[in-house]
Amino acid sequence: MIDAPALRGLSILLVEDEIMIAAMVEDMLLDFGCAIAGIARDLPRAVMLARTASIDAALLDANLGGVSSGPVADILAARRVPFLFETGYGAHGIEPAHRTRPILAKPFTEEALVAALLALVAPQVVVAGRARFGRAAT
Repeated sequence: MIDAPALRGLSILLVEDEIMIAAMVEDMLLDFGCAIAGIARDLPRAVMLARTASIDAALLDANLGGVSSGPVADILAARRVPFLFETGYGAHGIEPAHRTRPILAKPFTEEALVAALLALVAPQVVVAGRARFGRAAT
């Protein structure tokens, strides 16, 4: 198990259509001490959670059963929620407006996931009421 104190208590939205991958990632996130804001396997649920859930960060599968998760990315970007794409297709499977977002290549290890999450939330000094690492965005 990886010790990642900076991730403890973060509320993470997980958008993943493959049930086995979702279960594996959920277990990893819980091992890191994260809270799960919600898990969505399809676009309608992902959109609903992106709009309404209290989220510190999100992991988005770029392709949800042949449907782009771009609308979810749009909502998260508008809410200024940091997110990354998890995909086996590289930037080609991501809508042009979001191709500069971080990508976690599938398959990935627990170490790669924790590193990606730490990089994603590093600029946030205060998350969930607790001091974090990094510098404040100006």
